[in-house]
Amino acid sequence: MHRVFVEKQAEFNTQARELLHDLRDNLNIHHLENIRVVQRYDVDGLNETEFAEASRLILSEPQVDHASNQLTLADNETAFAVEYLPGQYDQRADSAAQCVQILTQGAKPLIGSAHVIILRGGLSTDELAQVKTYTINAVDSREASMEMPESLEIPSDRPDDVEILDGFNNASDDELRAKREDLGLAMSPEDLIFTQSYFRDEEGRNPTITEIKMLDTYWSDHCRHTTFATKIEKVEFERQDIVAETYAKYQASRNTVYGADTERPETLMDIALIAMKELRKTGELDNVEVSEEINAASIVVPVDVDGVDEDWLVMFKNETHNHPTEIEPFGGAATCLGGCIRDPLSGRSYVYQAMRVTGAADPRTPFSETIPGKLPQRKICREAAHGYSSYGNQIGLATGQVSEVYHPNYVAKRMEIGAVVAAAPKDNVFRGSPATGDVILLIGGRTGRDGVGGATGSSKEHTDTALDNSAEVQKGNPPTERKIQRLFRNPELARKIKVCNDFGAGGVSVAIGEIAPSLDINLDEVPKKYEGLDGTELAISESQERMAICVDPSTIEYFKAECDKENLECNHVANVTDTGRLTISWRGKSIVDFSRAFLDTNGVTLATNIKVKAPSSDSPLGKAIPELAQSEQTSHLERMRIVLSDLNTASQKGLGEMFDGSIGSGSVLNPFGGKHQLTPTDAMVAKIPLLEGDTTTCTHMSWGFNPHIASWSPFHGALYAVTESVCRIVASGAQLPDIRLTLQEYFEKLGNDPARWGKPFSALLGAFLAQHELRLGAIGGKDSMSGSFNDIDVPPSLVSFAVAPGKTQHALSPEFKQANSIISFVTVPRDDQGVPVFKRLQEIAALLYSENKSSKILAIHSLAEGGIAAGIAKMSFGNHIGVRLETMLDLYQERYFSFLIESTQPVAQLLDASEIGLTTNSNKIEIGDEAIEISSLLESWTTPLESTYPTQVEAAHQEIKDLSHPSQESKPSHSTGNRSSKPKVIVPTFPGTNCEYDTTRAFNQSGADARTLIFRNLTPAHVEESLRDLAEHINQSQILMLPGGFSAGDEPDGSGKFIATVLRNPRISDAVMDLIKNRDGLILGICNGFQALIKTGLVPYGEIQAPSHHDEGSPTLTFNDIGRHVARYATTRITSTKSPWLANCQVGDLHNVPFSHGEGKFYASEQQINELAQNGQIATQYTDLEGTPSMDIAWNPNGSLYAIEAITSPCGRILGKMGHTERRGQNVAKNIPGNKHQPLFKAGVDYFS
Repeated sequence: MHRVFVEKQAEFNTQARELLHDLRDNLNIHHLENIRVVQRYDVDGLNETEFAEASRLILSEPQVDHASNQLTLADNETAFAVEYLPGQYDQRADSAAQCVQILTQGAKPLIGSAHVIILRGGLSTDELAQVKTYTINAVDSREASMEMPESLEIPSDRPDDVEILDGFNNASDDELRAKREDLGLAMSPEDLIFTQSYFRDEEGRNPTITEIKMLDTYWSDHCRHTTFATKIEKVEFERQDIVAETYAKYQASRNTVYGADTERPETLMDIALIAMKELRKTGELDNVEVSEEINAASIVVPVDVDGVDEDWLVMFKNETHNHPTEIEPFGGAATCLGGCIRDPLSGRSYVYQAMRVTGAADPRTPFSETIPGKLPQRKICREAAHGYSSYGNQIGLATGQVSEVYHPNYVAKRMEIGAVVAAAPKDNVFRGSPATGDVILLIGGRTGRDGVGGATGSSKEHTDTALDNSAEVQKGNPPTERKIQRLFRNPELARKIKVCNDFGAGGVSVAIGEIAPSLDINLDEVPKKYEGLDGTELAISESQERMAICVDPSTIEYFKAECDKENLECNHVANVTDTGRLTISWRGKSIVDFSRAFLDTNGVTLATNIKVKAPSSDSPLGKAIPELAQSEQTSHLERMRIVLSDLNTASQKGLGEMFDGSIGSGSVLNPFGGKHQLTPTDAMVAKIPLLEGDTTTCTHMSWGFNPHIASWSPFHGALYAVTESVCRIVASGAQLPDIRLTLQEYFEKLGNDPARWGKPFSALLGAFLAQHELRLGAIGGKDSMSGSFNDIDVPPSLVSFAVAPGKTQHALSPEFKQANSIISFVTVPRDDQGVPVFKRLQEIAALLYSENKSSKILAIHSLAEGGIAAGIAKMSFGNHIGVRLETMLDLYQERYFSFLIESTQPVAQLLDASEIGLTTNSNKIEIGDEAIEISSLLESWTTPLESTYPTQVEAAHQEIKDLSHPSQESKPSHSTGNRSSKPKVIVPTFPGTNCEYDTTRAFNQSGADARTLIFRNLTPAHVEESLRDLAEHINQSQILMLPGGFSAGDEPDGSGKFIATVLRNPRISDAVMDLIKNRDGLILGICNGFQALIKTGLVPYGEIQAPSHHDEGSPTLTFNDIGRHVARYATTRITSTKSPWLANCQVGDLHNVPFSHGEGKFYASEQQINELAQNGQIATQYTDLEGTPSMDIAWNPNGSLYAIEAITSPCGRILGKMGHTERRGQNVAKNIPGNKHQPLFKAGVDYFS
C-alpha cells in the first residue's frame, strides 16, 4: 500500500485561489490567510518501483507539481480530506488506474483519491465546520480519514436473500400507509392497496421487497407520467376568458380526433398531445416517423449527400434532472445530458448537437441567506454548469446554445433541462418487434448503487432531508457512452437491432422490462462495478451508459465481437418468452414474478377537479421590465444600462464558453457571433452529421420561456413560450411550416388542490392554442411534477423547444454585419387578451424566408422582454457596429413576436414594417441627440454575472513579443524513398478521444488514407493486443495523428496522461522514434494530442523522454488562467514555416481557429522560450484581430506565455497545437468572420508526394 501527496506549485494552484476567494466572500472568513489544495492518492497493488514510476509519470508532473509521501503542515495550518462516498464513481481514481495498467501492463491496481484542504489562519471550531459544510456535499462525498488504510479492497458481506414482506397481504389500509412511509415509497397509498389486492387475490402470496420497489419505480410519475394521466372530472373557470375559450377549442379537437361519443378521459397528457394528433389526422404532420418503438421525437428529412438526396431520421429529445441537480449539481447535470443523449442514441441515431436551458434563483445571493437544507444558488449554478459541460465536452457533443433564466422561486428546486438533436440514415434504423426466443443483451457500463431510487426521488417533493439521499444521483461516464455512439454508427450492426432501450430511470427493471411483454431476466448476468449489491439494487439501479437491445439469438456472438472492438462489454441478461409474465431471478431464485397485465395498469388511475384562477390585472405584457418602470432615469444611456444589466438580459458568455460548440465540424453558427464573439444566437444550427461527403442540410433548434410571464399567467407563459421558440427559428433562417415542437413541463407538486392543478392545465391549453393556430405539433415532451420545497413552488414552467430542417446557405445570425445597412422593425399584433394574431406571424415568417432566400437580409433578431433597446445593443456588440436610430417607437417595452432586421435593400414596405435606423461605423448607438458608446453598454451587460461565470482574468505573465522566425527559403521536403500520393495516417482512438471523426475526415479530404484504431483496455489481454496493433499500424503508416479529446477524462488531474503513458510503452516508443528518425514520417497532435506530445518530450525535443524533478521550467501545458474550460474561436498568426505541416502558409498569415480546452496554457522558462524562438520551433501565436500577439484573455484564451499556441520538434516534422484546425467546412461558423481554413492537412499529405 502506497500514498503520495501531489500539490500544484503556487502559480498553478488555481483551485486553491478560487476556493480562498469563495470562502472569504461567501462565508465572510476574511481572516483566512491562505488555502492549499493537495491531491492525495492511495495505491494498492504495485511494488516500490512501479509506484515510483507511476508517481513520476502519471500521478504528478514535475513542471507544475510537488510530490511527496508526507503531508507537511505549518503550526497555523489545519487540514481535512474529502473523498467520494463508497460506491460513487471517481473518474480521477479510475483514470489513474487505467493509466497505471498501461504502464505496468498488468492488472489494474486499486487507487483511491481524495483532496486535502489546508487552511491557514486562526479559524474557530464553528468556522472550520462552516468550511467543511461548504466544501463537502454529503450527497456524494464525505470527510476522509487522514490515516492510510491497510487496503483499498471494499469489504462486502454476502448480501442477504431478498426479503419477502410477510404480513403484507393481511395488512390494514392504515398499516399499508405506515409501510409506505417506512419504505420511502413514491407511489400513492391507493397504489399500495391495489398492489395488495393483486398479490392476495391473483398471486396468493406476499410480495418481495424487490417487487414493491420495482413497482414503485415502474409506476413512478417520472416513468409513467401518472400526474399527466390523471382523469379530469370537473373544470371551473374563475373568469370566462381566453383560457375557457381555448378549453372549448380543445374539446372540439377531441371530437375531431376521437369522435363525439368518445369515452376517452380528459387528462393533462391528452391536452399535451391533442394538437399533434389532430394535425396527424389532417395530414399536416406527414414527416413524423410512425413506430411502436419510441426513443425520441423523430421526423423524416431529405438530406443532400454530395448533391444526392437520401432519407434520414432526425430525432430530438429534451430531458430534465431537476431533483438530482438540486442536491448534487455536477452529477445531476452531467447525467441530465447523458440521459438526454441516450434516448435518440437508443434509436440508433448519432447525437450531434445539444442545448441547455436552466432555471435558478439569483446566483449572487449571499451564502448567509441560503435556505437550510439547500445548497447555495451560486454553488448549484457553477457546479451544474461544470457537470453538464464536462459530460458534453468529453463525449464530443457540440453544445450550440446555453441559457439560464432567473426567477426567485427556482430556489424551491432548480430547473435543469437538456435537449439534443440526432440523425441517422433511415435505412440504418430497423424497427422490429420482439419474438419468443429473442435475447436481450446489455451493452456498456456496469451496475453500482448510484441512481438507486432516482426515478422515485425525482417524483417526490423536495424536503429538508433531500441532501441525505446520496444513492439517488446517477454518476456519468461519458467515455463509455461515446463508445456506444461509435458502436451504433455501424450500419450493419444497427440494422440487426430489433428494439433498443436505454438505461434511464428504473434501471434493469424498466429498461429491459419495457422491451417485451414476456421476459425472464437473470440478474446474475448483469456485470457489477463491485460486489455486495443485492437483488433489489441490481434491479433498480440507474447506473449510466448502458443499453438493452433485443436481437435474434443467432447474433449473440456477433454483437459480443463488435462490442469488444469498441472496448465495450456485452452480456446476455434476459430472454423473451410467451408467458405474459415478467420474471427476475437472482442467485438462482425468483425475486420478481408477476403478470404483464398487472404491471401495465400503471397503478390506480386517479381523478381530479380543476380550478383555473384568472391572472391578476398587473400584467407584464407590453411593459418595460420592473426595474426600469420603477426608475426615474430618463437618459437613454441609463435606461439601456438598466435593461442590459437585468439578469435575464445580461451576457451569459462566461457560462456559454464552458461548452464546446465546434466539435463535429458541423456547427453552422457559433454560440456567440461577430468578430468579438459577443452576440448570442437566436437558435443553434448544425449540419447533418455525415461520416463521408458533405451536405447543405442542417437543423435549427431554439427554445422559448419567460418565468415572469408564466408566474402571472401559466396560459400566457406557455403560449408565449411556444410562439417565442417559433419566432427564434424563423429568425435563424428556417421555414415556419417545417417546425416541429417538443415541450418540457415543470410544475409544483399538485396534491389534491384544484387550483394547483389549474396551473399545468392552463399552461397546456396555452401551448395547445399556439400549436392549433400555427398548425405546428408537439411530437415529443417530458414532464416533471415535483417542483416544490416545503411551502415554496417553482414558477409554472412550460419550456418549448422548436426544431426545423433547413439549408446551411440560408442560416442567419443576429449580429449586425456591416455599416450603412437598413434596420427595420416588424411586429405581430396582439388582441386585447395578449394573444398574437397567428395568421400575421405566418405571413411575416413566409416573407422573411423569401427575402432571406433572395439574399436581401443580413441579420434577424427575435425580440423579448428587453425590447428594441436590448435587441439593438446585442446586435451591435458582436462586430462593434454602431447604429443611428430614428423612431418614435418605445424602445424599452416588452416586444415578444417582433423582429429587428438588417437588410441591404428596403424590406419595410413588403413586410408592413418600420424602418427605424441605419448601421454605422461609429461604435456608438445614436438615439436622438444622445450618442452612447458601445463600450459603456458592454460594461453594463457583462458585469452582472461576472462573479458567477467569469470571463475576465489578468494573465499571470504579461511579457509579450512577436516571435516570428524568418521564412524558409525552400519548403521542407521528404528526404527518403517513402513517398506516396495517398499517405497512410493512423489515428489512435483512446478512451475519451472525441475528435477522431473530424480529424480522419480532414485528412481524407486532403488526399490521405486515414484510419482509426480503437485502443482497448478492459483487460490486460486487451491492453497487450492494443499495444501490438498500434505499433504495427505506426510501422505501416507515414503519419501518426494524435487527435483531441479527454483521454481518460483528462485525469488523473492533468490532460493527455493516458496517451503519454501509451507512447512511453517501449513497443510504441520504438515505433514512433523509427517513424521520425528513420522513415522521415510526420506526427501531428491537436489539443489532447498536443498535451501528450509535450508530456513525452516529442515536442519540443523530438524524442520521448522521461520527466524528472529537474525539469521545472521545461515546456508544458497547464490549466487555463481563468480556471475553467474555454471554448471559442481565436486568431493565431503563423510565426515560423520550418515545419512541413506549415508548408502552405506564410509567416504572418492569420487564421481564425476554434479552441476547446481546460488545459491549454503553454508554460516554459524564458530561456526555453527564447531557444525555441531562435530555432524556429514556435509555430503560431495568439493575436488580436490586427495580428499583434496578445496576453489579453479576449485574444489569448488560456494565458499562454508569450501567446504561444503551437510548437514543433527541432526537425519540424512533429507539430503540437491547441487549436482545432480540423473543425472546418463549408458554411461552418458563418457568424465568425476571418480565414477559418488553416491548410495543415493538405501540407502534411503533400509532403509525401
